[in-house]
Parts: sequence; structure tokens; C-alpha cells
Amino acid sequence: MPQSPGQNPIERGVYFDAWFPGQHCYHPSLPPRRLRMVEHLVDYRATVLVWSALGGGSLSLPYLEEEAFAAIDPRFRFYGFVNDAEFIAECQKHGIKVFGIVFEVQGWEFPVELTEAEDRILALNEPRGAGKRGWLGLREFSQNRYPKLWPPFEQYFPGGLVNSDGERVTDLLEEACSRDIHGVPCHALWVECPDREHQCYMMDRNNPVWREYLKAIIRIQIDAGVDGVQLDEAELPITSMRYGGCFCKECMKGFRAHLQGLPPDERPAELAGEDLDVFHYGEWLLARGHDFKTDRESTPLFWDYLRFQRRAITDYFGELADYAREYAASKGRTVLVSGNFFNLLDMYYPLEPKVDLVITEMRNTRYRQPEWYRYVAGFVGPKPVVVVENPYGGVVPELVERLKSGKGYDLFRMSLYEAAALGANMSVPYGAWMGSVEQDAFYAPHELCVEIQRFLAEHEHLYSRRTYAEVAVVYSIESTFQLVARRDMFVDNRTNTSGDEVVPFWQVCEALAEATQPYDVVFFPDGELRGDTLRAEDLRQYRTLILPACRFLTAAQAELVLTYLDRGGHVLAVGELGANLPEATRRAIVEHANATCIGDGEGFDLERLPSGRQVRLGQTANLAINVQQVERGAAVHIIRYDFDEERDHTPVLPELTLELRLPGPFANASVFSPEGEMDAFLTSDGDVQRLMLRNVPVYSVVLLEANGIAAQRRPA
Repeated sequence: MPQSPGQNPIERGVYFDAWFPGQHCYHPSLPPRRLRMVEHLVDYRATVLVWSALGGGSLSLPYLEEEAFAAIDPRFRFYGFVNDAEFIAECQKHGIKVFGIVFEVQGWEFPVELTEAEDRILALNEPRGAGKRGWLGLREFSQNRYPKLWPPFEQYFPGGLVNSDGERVTDLLEEACSRDIHGVPCHALWVECPDREHQCYMMDRNNPVWREYLKAIIRIQIDAGVDGVQLDEAELPITSMRYGGCFCKECMKGFRAHLQGLPPDERPAELAGEDLDVFHYGEWLLARGHDFKTDRESTPLFWDYLRFQRRAITDYFGELADYAREYAASKGRTVLVSGNFFNLLDMYYPLEPKVDLVITEMRNTRYRQPEWYRYVAGFVGPKPVVVVENPYGGVVPELVERLKSGKGYDLFRMSLYEAAALGANMSVPYGAWMGSVEQDAFYAPHELCVEIQRFLAEHEHLYSRRTYAEVAVVYSIESTFQLVARRDMFVDNRTNTSGDEVVPFWQVCEALAEATQPYDVVFFPDGELRGDTLRAEDLRQYRTLILPACRFLTAAQAELVLTYLDRGGHVLAVGELGANLPEATRRAIVEHANATCIGDGEGFDLERLPSGRQVRLGQTANLAINVQQVERGAAVHIIRYDFDEERDHTPVLPELTLELRLPGPFANASVFSPEGEMDAFLTSDGDVQRLMLRNVPVYSVVLLEANGIAAQRRPA
């Protein structure tokens, strides 16, 4: 079972690639680490590093061991260079947890230049005309091509590796890569640098041979002392579907078994008359003129195939997570486990119980994304979360250039404080990824990072995973399955553009965010890959439960909603609700006195909220508000988005009045802000709290406490 990473559910993460400025961010091997970096991390009050160590396993296991344990030349010791095991130990002295990064999807081949005796590397990845040319990577490792460079493959796998057909593996790349419908290997184009010769094959975790190899990576990382193991590309091999895969033999075997396991009355009609004992999905599609690239989502059996793959990623991610913990225990240690749950797409929700903290790379980094952060907070529940930016399809390249010229500081502040205000953690970039095309890495100004992280660290008492939101919006996994897949899963991840599918859940959340209304997100799982665990007590705080296009409800979810209604809660259903339920059950919900149903064509309107708005502003303002439950009372987090481009600053808001409905009364309002002098004046009338704020900066927190006799002012 996952363990708690600490008493405080708020982590201060650092996106610690530490790639070099002015050079490509080369996968999979991260640059060597230095002691000075640890000093910076201490300055940043870091608690956890992600994408931070020991990535070279997808080049070879001996290369990974060199990253971990290699002797450092005295010339480099002079400048504080350390190997990764030493770096991890130095971080641990300061309470900083280091995650080893397992690049699961990546299988690499690099150009290399060697001595004539092939006993020494003269150039790797960046040739310089220095010696005998060749290739170095997974293929050469698995074939023992360079015995003077690396130990034999059998040292790591005594007896070698045997595939599911009982054959000895002689080429790891050929055996375990993802393939398109024609059998052509898929490439991870988003990490291949187009002006370099190297090649990154997309690997397939459905292949048991590749899982055995990944377990060897995990063993070496744990032996090197990592605090946690981060499984990147946690959705492998769904990753390859955007490039036309995967039709490798293991995926074809697995899909055939999946179809055979379906009850006859649940098998797709297209399979009538097919002999499933010999069924091969790729051959079957080609015979019908489909290539799984053109009009992919309209391909016969496409959604059945995606369901099979969603089950596979749940099973095999769990297998690796369990293995990491078991191996660590065999060594007398415990380790944390996480993965890259990219944009927290719903296919990761069944994987979440297997992790100790959630790490996510957002799809598009924007300057304003409150609805996405509220989704993040709902997805992770009480667990800590670390969010990292994405260089593709967002504002990161522009922000990097601004910061280099001494501009955009408030935009960067807004980025990190927005996450904290809305229930997550946005990591500090330390040489963070800038993609495979641009030759640069993301380093924000040191003093700016220190300023932000110091405030977050010194005010931990203002942060909590629980809120005082009166409204909860339900995200139904099964109901949104196809809509979200079409919108977000299958686009080219070098552009990260979304499709044009309308997802009612996001429409509702965007409307609430635009209206400055606090809300929580509640997840309804599919009931199969992840079972129902919500109880009536979990919904007790909400006056209104919004169900946007929740066409599918499990029996347990229907019972939960009915119990919620019977206990006085209000349901606002937008669009079709519970179409799969027995008619009597569905009618009991939609015809309940506390239920309001809005048709598909009507759209969501805040005026339909049975209890009205929880927050009312005295004037129009571009901001978000989240009220977190903390030990001392209610922490009202205010993040402003009205950055002034011309002045390159978010000007202080002279006055802001707001009325909040909170369980009260409260008697004391204390103000906390990273900058400036801010005043707060509170009047309380039962559950109505009226705040008049002066000199409101880009981010502030007002702590409301029940004790005390009058409002008071506290400097930042």
C-alpha cells in the first residue's frame, strides 16, 4: 500500500532536470550534479525533486550504473561534481526527497565515436570526428556488442531474457518497441532532437520483457539510495496511439484475450463470425482498409481497443509500483512511488491508489487556469501533488524570454501562487525541459524563486487539502470517456493542442471560475478499473452537487446521490443523467424534490444554484478565491490575474470588498502576503462574512479565526 510521504500534505517541488542553458535538453541522461545545486535547493526550501536523477537506464543498465556510482575525476571534484548516489545523499541531509526517473517509453540509440580498440568512448550523442563511428544504446547492450565498454547483458539477467513465445531475446529494441499497423517501430518524436542523429524508439510496457528491464532500472535506482521512483509515461503504450501504434505482438495477443474474455452478449457486433482464437486486430483492420492513423477514432473496435489498453496500463503500472516497494523492502528500505500522470487525464485515476504522491506534467501552461487546478485537487484528494510546466503549446517559451530580460516577475509569481491558492503545488523550474527543438533550459531568477518558496514554507499553516466550498462538481470517468479521449489524448504532443469536443464538466467548471465561485471536484470512478469509495459523509459539506452530463452512474453512485438528496443536499443535473440505471432508480433521482435538471440545450447558469453564490464581490475583478480549512480557521486565498502588460506588473488593487458564506461567526481577520502592506476589515453576521480589503497584491491570504474580539492588521 502507498505510504504517507510526511505529515504535511503540501510538498514544495522542484522540477529538477538541471539541463544546461543554451543547449538541447537531451533525454534520457541528465547532466552531472554539483554540490552547489544542493545549496540552491536549500534556498528554495525544496522538499521533493521530480525528474531529478538516474534517467540513463533507457540507454543501458551499465550507463545507468555509471550515473549512479562512477568515480568522479579530480578535475570535476574541484568544482563540486558528484555522482547521482552522492547527490541523493547530500539532498537527504537537508530533508529533500529525490525521485529517480524511469523513462518507461524511451529506448535510445546514440551515435558514438570510439577508439580503434572499442574500449573507450571519445564522443557520444554529439560526434566530433574523433574516432571510430558506431551506435551505442539498448540494441548494442542486449547484443553484448561492446564487451570492453560494458559488462555483459547476462550480468543483469542471468540466463538472458525470454519472450512470451519462449524465444531468447537478442535485440531488446526489436523485441519490445511499439509498432504501427504495418509493423514499423514508433518513435518518441517529442524527445528526439530533429538536428541530431540519435533515435528514440517507443517501448511497450505490455511486453513482459520490457517490464523485466524496467524492474532492473528500478533496482539500480533503489540501490543508489533514491527516496522515490517516478514512472514517467505512466500510460505506456497508450502513448503510441497518437503515432499509429501499438500493433506489436503483445498488444495483439492482449487484445485478442480481452475480446475472448468478454461475455458473448457484450462482444462487439463487428466480430460476428470471427474466430477469436486467431484474431489479429492489425491484420483485420488492414483487410478493411484502415491504417489506424486516418480517422482513427472512427476505426472499427477503436474504443474497445482503448478500453483494453486502459486496463493494461492499470495492471502493469501497479505491477511496477508493487515491485519497487517489494524490492526496497528486501533491502530493508521503503521508497515512495509516483508517475507522470500527464495532465491528470482520467485514464490515470485507476492508477492513483498505487502512488504516494501525484506528479503531473500539465498539457498547456497558461497564465490563468483556476478550473484546471481545482480538477487537480479533486483528482489527488488528500495526497500531495507536484505540477510541472510544459514547454509545448503554452506560455513557457515566452515567459522564459521575459524573465531573461528582467521582466514578467509577477507572471511567474502568479504561476506558482495560483497553484498554492487552489490546492496544488507548482514546482520551481531548475533547468526544466524546454522541449526537443529549442536549445535552452528553464531557470527562473534565483532571488525570485527564493522569495516565493520562502513565503510558502513560512506559512504552511495557511495551506490545506480541505476547503469550505459549498459546491462540488462531479467528474464521471465513464460518462466523459470518449469525449475527453477525443479532446485531449490523441493530439501530437509536440503541439499539445486540444480537440474541439465540448465537455460539459469543463463548461461548468469554467463558468464557476469565471464567476469567482469556490468549488470542489468530486470523482466518480468507472466502478471497474477503480471501485467506488465515496461515502455520504464525504459530501456532507456541500449544499449543491452538480452532475454535468453524468450519463453513467454505478449502482453505488446512484445510492450515494439519493442519500445525499434525502439528507437535504441539492442536485443540479446538467444534461442526461444516469441513462444506464434502472428507470425506477433514475426517476427517484431526477424527480426528487431537491433535484433540478437542466436539459442538454439549456446550458449551465449560475443563477440556477439553489443556494445562490457563496462569494459575492463588491466590484468586477479578475481573480480566483479558494477558502481552505486550516487548523486555526478559514484561509481565504486570493490570486489575481490582472497583470498590466504595459507596466510589466500587477498593480496593487486599492480596495476589494467581498461577502463570503462560511460557517461562522468569525471575529478575527489576519492578512498574509508576500509583498506590501495590506489591510483587512471583517464584519461577521452568522454565516455571512464581509471583508473589506485594501492594497491587495497579486497573491494574498486572509486568515479568519473564531477567537479574538476584533479585526486586526498584520503586516506581510
